[in-house]
Amino acid sequence: MNEKRLFIRNTAAGLLFTASFLGTAFAQSFPTKPVTLMVPYPAGGLSDVIARTVNAPLGKALGQPVLVDNLGGASGSIAAQKVLNAPSDGYLLFQGSPNELIFAPLAISSVKYKPEDFRQIHRVGMAPMAIMARADLPANNADELVAYAIKAAKEGKSMTYASVGIGSFYHLLGEQMSKMTGASMLHVPYKGLADVVKDMMGGQVDIFMAPYGAPQVELAKSGKIKFIAALSPGRGPLLQQLPSTSESKLLKTFTAEIGTGYFVKRDTPEAVVQALHKAIQATMADADFKARIVALGQEMSPLQSLDAANKAFVDETAQYRAIAKSIKLEPQ
Repeated sequence: MNEKRLFIRNTAAGLLFTASFLGTAFAQSFPTKPVTLMVPYPAGGLSDVIARTVNAPLGKALGQPVLVDNLGGASGSIAAQKVLNAPSDGYLLFQGSPNELIFAPLAISSVKYKPEDFRQIHRVGMAPMAIMARADLPANNADELVAYAIKAAKEGKSMTYASVGIGSFYHLLGEQMSKMTGASMLHVPYKGLADVVKDMMGGQVDIFMAPYGAPQVELAKSGKIKFIAALSPGRGPLLQQLPSTSESKLLKTFTAEIGTGYFVKRDTPEAVVQALHKAIQATMADADFKARIVALGQEMSPLQSLDAANKAFVDETAQYRAIAKSIKLEPQ
């Protein structure tokens, strides 16, 4: 009996050692095939442009092609869930933000994942944010916008604001603004930025509070949309002449920023995470990449250790859960 038990114990230990050895060997050889960058919005928006700026230098750093896969819908949660459903091998890398990973689970009852299911490898940039509007909206700054919203609400024609889905960061910004001003506003959800801009140009939605880049600035210059105010605490690099809401009287404390980061499933092998982290840092050091990101109006993030990147995401989770609680957000 003792010999039998010893045989079983030794066999189990051997199998565990073999599995551990194979897992380590796999991780150390990563990647041996193309890596896919999962973008949670349709092609044509700012997230897509960032991904197609990142993928070539990241592929060079990894020694394998990096493909871009666009999958919009449900505030980015469909793409996030696809990453969670995939193997924990690092070959499906999520490009995202608090919008998809923190807010979507708070606001959409069908979303079953939580932020803690993901691990942030590195943040690459902070996006300037602004209040954009249809070109003929009768307001040209933050205080005029508040006055228009209040007047429209009193007349029973609530000002409309777009978002990229129920529970998205941009949905919550609209709810927060409505609460601050006391003016009811009508939420209009979309799948992505491109669709929002199309309807804003057509006059079908009044405003959109979101990150912006060079394409939106060009649309404003041609008179197809307009910018009301920067949402970032300071003026954005592409629109130095645009005052921030922090400079207004009625929306002085209404500011927001959001970053773009790269995430994997929490249980991805450490060696794979380290390989991705090293490659992302090499990408951020690429001179052409930095020039292109800055040209998009993004602010490059400082280099982060894996621990710092994880702590930043944990801190954001706590911060945004508090915002959701303050506006009494309920899952729908």
